[in-house]
Amino acid sequence: MSSRIPSSIAPRSALFNLLLGILALGWPLAVHALLPRLGAWPLLITLVVLAWWRLPAAHRGWGWGLLIVGGVILVAGHAELGVRAWPVLLNTAMLAAFAYSLARPPSAIERLARRREPNLGPRGVRYTRRVTQAWCVFFAINGSIALWTALYADLATWTLYNGGIVYALLATMFGGEWLIRRQVRKTPDDE
Repeated sequence: MSSRIPSSIAPRSALFNLLLGILALGWPLAVHALLPRLGAWPLLITLVVLAWWRLPAAHRGWGWGLLIVGGVILVAGHAELGVRAWPVLLNTAMLAAFAYSLARPPSAIERLARRREPNLGPRGVRYTRRVTQAWCVFFAINGSIALWTALYADLATWTLYNGGIVYALLATMFGGEWLIRRQVRKTPDDE
């Protein structure tokens, strides 16, 4: 039996995954628009279901944990906090993944770099490790700010930071790293 997805289903799956990705990125804007109209609990349920659906197949069992946490938040009467916690969860997951890759090489950025440059030398490995460390710092700081906005800021401030400012910060990180990488590549490898 073939494990390939039939072509009649694959485009819909790809489109559906694209839509889920857009929703994940636009979650703060969706919350800002829908929270006053729908209330927090329908958004929390939607978030839990979509987060579960987005889990890789090997980790779908974690969805039960998401469901339990979402249920506890809902029953405790903190559905809006649960809805606002999405950026915190994303940053925590990214920090954990990147930090884990530092403890158990190759680092996350080295893995990405080796897709384009399979024969990455020792200098490149050191550089990608430093970039992975920089992303860990970014995720820790950004996650802390996202947590503060979830706990203490009004909805407009939470949306402004998590749905706007954070994307400017991400662009700055990507752009800055790209400029630094160009300089590093120009510098001769004297080691």
